[in-house]
Formats: sequence, C-alpha cells, structure tokens
Amino acid sequence: MSVRGPRAAVDGMTAGPFDPILEDGVGLCAAVPLVTLVVAMLDEANAIEACLASVLGQDYPSDRLEVLVYDGGSTDGSADRARGMLDGRPLAAVLANPRRIQSAAWNLGIAAAAGDVVGILSGHAELAPGYVRAAVAALERTGADMVGGPVRAIGDGLVAEAIAVATSTSFGAGGARFRLATQVEEVDTVYMGVARRPTYLRFPFDEEMVRDQDDELSYRLLDAGGRIVCDPAIGSIYRSRATLRGLARQYAAYGWWKVRVLQKHPDQARLRHLVPPAFVVAVGGAVALLPFGGLPRLAGASALVTYAVANLAVSGAAARGRPRLLPVLPLVYATLHVAYGAGFVAGLVRFRGAWPAGALRRIAGTLGRRG
Repeated sequence: MSVRGPRAAVDGMTAGPFDPILEDGVGLCAAVPLVTLVVAMLDEANAIEACLASVLGQDYPSDRLEVLVYDGGSTDGSADRARGMLDGRPLAAVLANPRRIQSAAWNLGIAAAAGDVVGILSGHAELAPGYVRAAVAALERTGADMVGGPVRAIGDGLVAEAIAVATSTSFGAGGARFRLATQVEEVDTVYMGVARRPTYLRFPFDEEMVRDQDDELSYRLLDAGGRIVCDPAIGSIYRSRATLRGLARQYAAYGWWKVRVLQKHPDQARLRHLVPPAFVVAVGGAVALLPFGGLPRLAGASALVTYAVANLAVSGAAARGRPRLLPVLPLVYATLHVAYGAGFVAGLVRFRGAWPAGALRRIAGTLGRRG
C-alpha cells in the first residue's frame, strides 16, 4: 500500500508537525524535537554494550536525545555495563523494571520520558547512525502515528547466522511486511515503533502480554484508525538467538501469545497467523497415519515428504553463496514452523475460554475479505 500524505492523527492525539522542524530528505535543521529512547533489557551482557554504543553513536544532536534503560533484575552484570556506558551523560539513566517484562519496561519509560517523540528498543538491537533522524523525519513526512524500520537480523556463529537468514525470508517470516519491506509502505505492525509521546500515552503496552506486545499495541492503534509506516531508512539490526533450543522457546512464546492478540483484535487476523498451527496439526495427523497401511499411510507419508522437499528447496535458495549454512537451514525452518505452530495450538487450549462473543466469526470474515 502506498503511503498517503499527512493527515489528522487518531482523535485525541497530537497530529500536527513538530514545532519547529525543517527537513531535507532525512536530514534535519533548525530546532529538532527531543527524542527519548527506552531500552528494555534482562540479562543482556553479551549485547547491551553494542546496543548502547549504537544509541550513543547517533548523528542526532546529543542534547536532544534522552536514553532510559530499564533493567528487569539482570544477574549477569548487564546493569553495571549499561551504567558504565552511560556514566556522565546528561539525559541518560539506568532504572529498575520490577515486573521484568518488556511491556512493563517500555510503559515505565514512556511515562517518565521527557521527549516529544519516544522510541522503544530491545537490548538485542543495534541502531544505524541515522536511525533517530530518519524516524523523526518519517513521522513528519508521512503523518503516520507510528513508524519503524524492517528487521535486519544478523547472527554470530553458524546456527545464529542460519537463524538470521531464515527469519529474513518469506518461508521463515510468513510474509510479515515489517520483516521484508524494501520500500516505504504501510504495515500492520512494525519493529521497535517510534511515535509521538501522546500516541504512546493513549496506547500503552498491554502488560498481560509477555510476547507479541508490540503487535497487540499496533492492532489497537489500527482498530482506532491509526496508521503505521515501515521505512527502510530507519535502519537497525537484531542479533538472532544462537541455538535451536533458544529459537524454539522464542517462537513457541510468539505463537502462544498470538492467540491472545487475536482474541483481543479479531479484525486484524491474517492468513499467515494461522498457517503454522494448521501445519502442526497436519504434521501431527500425517505422523498418526503412518502406522496404518494402504492409503492412510501413503497420505501421511506424502504430506511429510512434500514439506521436506519444500523445506530443502527453500533452504538451498537461501544458502546460495553461503553453502556452509545448508545443513542447518532445514532444521531452523522446521524449528520456526513447529515451535510457533505448537505454541499457537497450546495457546488455543490455554486461552480457550477467553474468546469474546463473535470473535471467531469476525476472524473468518476478515480472512475471507483479505486473507
């Protein structure tokens, strides 16, 4: 979808241009808005210094950039490392997040922020030098309620590199535009959203959500008529999990909490959300048919072979120019699909009584209209 011009934001939000601000492309001159970056971390000793180095390396005026780090009780020295990075810097602090989870950390930061604009960060992320400048310019240029850039995953080591590659393909990402966007476009959610502070104050993070909290907020914003824009100029990288076990836990949690997101926002359902659980059910059915003879066994074996062939074909294409990844990629794709799907199915069981009246009918209608 092409980005429309500036418009009035959702009722009750600050919608006008920043005052004063002049832009040229993604460059800024004259006075610029104060921006607050809120970093949520918990046991990020291996990543937080690189994250904060990228924050401190922004080409945005340092006296217009506030940095608030919320630590969820790290036991690996993360908080001390963060304090060492920010020591002596004005507009910077490392603070406690008693609830430990990201959504709580971001809400604390939004409430305390001095900035006109707020951006949320994960301790796994590293920002391009022009990240803040590009985000502020995109908010002004597009009139969107929230902006962000596509996820650019990287990995240290063979498994982590394979995970980064897999999650950057449609077969691994499920067609999510915020992972695959190569041009400015409107999306249904965005990675590490940047918004005017009044937007975040009206739409705080739902602290029930341990995962998928950014999706839930985005859907609430869209339900209210808001707009979210993904702009590749808002550049950052994300360090992928280093093990298949860590990846499985991460994506099982994504699937589990996606059930709650869809229960809260059935009109935002997409076909990509339902493919992994359907795949898990199909694989389970195929395996169950194998002990039987004749057509049942043939049907089950055919389903498993079809997936294996598709997985190997996509893995071969993704590994082009990186042959050392080929033995690992099929395992990564299978882990992504099975973990997310199994988590979703488990979430359906756990939250089976939480469906609001008419939600399933609304999901079916939504999928029928746009898939």
